[in-house]
Amino acid sequence: MASNPPAKCCTIGVKHEGETTGQSIKIANKHDAYLATPPADKAHKGVGLLLLPDVLGIWDNSKLIADQFAANGYLTLLIDLFNGDALSPNRPGNFDFMAWLTKGSDGNNPHTKEAVDPIVEDAIKALKEEYGVKKLGAVGYCFGAKYVVRHYKDGIKVGYVAHPSFIEEDELAAIEGPFSIAAAETDSIFPAEKRHKSEEILQKTGQPYQINLYSGVEHGFAVRGDPSKKATRYAKEQAFLQAVTWFDNYLL
Repeated sequence: MASNPPAKCCTIGVKHEGETTGQSIKIANKHDAYLATPPADKAHKGVGLLLLPDVLGIWDNSKLIADQFAANGYLTLLIDLFNGDALSPNRPGNFDFMAWLTKGSDGNNPHTKEAVDPIVEDAIKALKEEYGVKKLGAVGYCFGAKYVVRHYKDGIKVGYVAHPSFIEEDELAAIEGPFSIAAAETDSIFPAEKRHKSEEILQKTGQPYQINLYSGVEHGFAVRGDPSKKATRYAKEQAFLQAVTWFDNYLL
C-alpha cells in the first residue's frame, strides 16, 4: 500500500467552532450530502469540488471546510460515503475498527470500495449534470483520500488529500492529473516510508505533484486538529491554503 489502513487515530479529534452556511441535500435521492455555494461575485463558473470526508463523515468540521472552499469561489459538495453509518469522534479503545469497515455498525452496511465507489460516482454525476460542473477537483481526508485517487477515471481533474489512508500503490500510479498531499510528521497511517514510496510513484506518473510535510502534528490535523495548539492551528490553516492554491493553479 501507498498508505496504511485506517485505525483508531482516524476518529480522534476536536470539534471546531463556527456557523455553517451550506445546505443539506440528497444526491440521487438516497445519499446525504452538504452543498456549500460560493458568493455570486466570487464563484468560479463551471468549477466544483467534491469533498470526500474521513470516517466521521458529514459533521461540523467537514461542513466548515466545505464552507471555506466555497468562500474561495468553489462550489463544494460534501458527500456521505458511509450510507448513514459515519462514526462519532473519539471512539472507545476497544472499538473494532476493521469490523466497522468491512461490515458496518449493523453487520450489513460495509464501507468497502465495492460499497463506496458507487456513492462517489453518483456524486460526480450530480455535480456534472445538476450543477453544471465542467472542471472537477476533489478533496479527500484520510478515508476519503483513497476515493480521490480511484476516481480520476470518472472525471476528477485535480486532487488534493490530507493524511491519506488505504491507498494502494497501483491506484496512486494510475492518477491522470495533478495531485497534492498534506502529511503529518507523526502518522502511523502515512509514515515516512509510505511518503517516500508515494513520492517515487508520483514521479513516475509524469503528473504535477506536491507533498507537504507539517511538523508537530499528527494524523487528522487538517480536519480534527486542536486549534488551541499553535502548531496545530498553523498546520491546519496552511494545509487548507495548500489545497486552495493547488486548485487555483491547476483547476481554474
